[in-house]
Amino acid sequence: MFFRLLMESFRRQRRRKLLAGIAILLGTTAVTAMLALATTIGDRIHKELAVYGANIVVYPKADLLEVKVGGVDVKPASGGAYLKESDLEKLKTIFWANNITGVSPELDWKGDASRQADPRLYSPMKDLAGKEHFVLDKKHLPLPEALATTPVMVKGLWFDHSFGSLRTGAPQLHPWWHLQGLWPVMPKGFAEVTGAVVGQKLAEKLGLKLGDTFSIMTPQIYKASLSNIFSVTGIVSTGDQTDNLVLIPLEYAQFLVGSDDAISRVDISARTKPEDAFARKDPDTLSPQDHEIWYCRPYANSIAYQIREAVPGAQAEQVRRVEQSEGNVLKRISGLMWLISAAALLAAGFAVSAAMATAILERRGEIGLMRSLGASKGAIAFLFYAETGLLAVFAGTLGYLAGSGLAAWLGARIFRGDGGAAESVLIPVLLPVVVTLALVVAIAGSTPSIRAALRMEPSAILREDG
Repeated sequence: MFFRLLMESFRRQRRRKLLAGIAILLGTTAVTAMLALATTIGDRIHKELAVYGANIVVYPKADLLEVKVGGVDVKPASGGAYLKESDLEKLKTIFWANNITGVSPELDWKGDASRQADPRLYSPMKDLAGKEHFVLDKKHLPLPEALATTPVMVKGLWFDHSFGSLRTGAPQLHPWWHLQGLWPVMPKGFAEVTGAVVGQKLAEKLGLKLGDTFSIMTPQIYKASLSNIFSVTGIVSTGDQTDNLVLIPLEYAQFLVGSDDAISRVDISARTKPEDAFARKDPDTLSPQDHEIWYCRPYANSIAYQIREAVPGAQAEQVRRVEQSEGNVLKRISGLMWLISAAALLAAGFAVSAAMATAILERRGEIGLMRSLGASKGAIAFLFYAETGLLAVFAGTLGYLAGSGLAAWLGARIFRGDGGAAESVLIPVLLPVVVTLALVVAIAGSTPSIRAALRMEPSAILREDG
């Protein structure tokens, strides 16, 4: 009998049930979309803000030491201290190793660049007047012109390096770099001419274009050879100081400075939790329990702390500009999504309440008849709640599917904006959450109308209908 009444209610009041179901469907669609985006928004924002560069920087701890004589800082500009490239493997052992999305070690050194090939590779020739000349590019150049150089800063980098499951390097950590040409690759032998990428401003200054050769002479190169002659494989435009640099493979830079394992700095990109007051606490002053909580949260500070523990002689710090930007953006977007979700549920609740009030008003005679035949208030309330619950489960499930599709579409448009195919964001764990929310909204919206109907006297209802 109960199920017959339940099914008869849906058959006779299809329009009212449809309106209430649509309200729940729209509300749960909006909530599902917001929750689905919220579960991935951290990673999405991290990718979007990757254009700011790495959010953790690692450099030799010895660079923090001051070397003064008579109050004058006599420490070399380079610091004279290096980290070991081989120690980067220890990054894979830290607690948050899987959160590291990019690694880019660097090795800086100074040299003198010449538009011509290194004149020391050629034997001088004397003209009729007895003056020495060098034959470069089939041209006879006087010695001063052949030796004309420009001071440059050279940076050794990874360009496409395999680091565990990552393919990483400077281009991956600096996606805004605009390259004309190709990134250089390590030659098969150190006696071969290697490729180099030249910053746009430096290329204009030296008059270099793709395919040209130039030389770099440094104090570390004691004997002239092909090792200091480079071919321009690319010209890069970055909008920062990199426009004035020469970029070469890290391994080749290590060969030129005479150390096959040296690096001067490491940029690291990691997925992190936005910084809060707890993240800024000094871990050494925390109690053991709080220290463990702080250590096991993916703050940029805690990841940097673990890097300092793992890499000998390393000082790791977060780049606050990137971290604060990511945290602020995530906080504002999360607040907006919660506001939209609350508004959608509230609107759905009011719509359900209005639809149920009308439905119960139309069924006053049925309620009065059931009461007069001995049906208890609890049984009648259970019947209406069963109708509402069944409607909520069905509409909530449809809302979950529609919301997942909406989240995929919004993600593709907001975070990619390339008009490409949307990635699926169907998250099964959200289904029970969304259905539960639909039940809460439906029951809360229908309760006032059900309580009002149960307070009416059966005799009064039957007289009015009669």
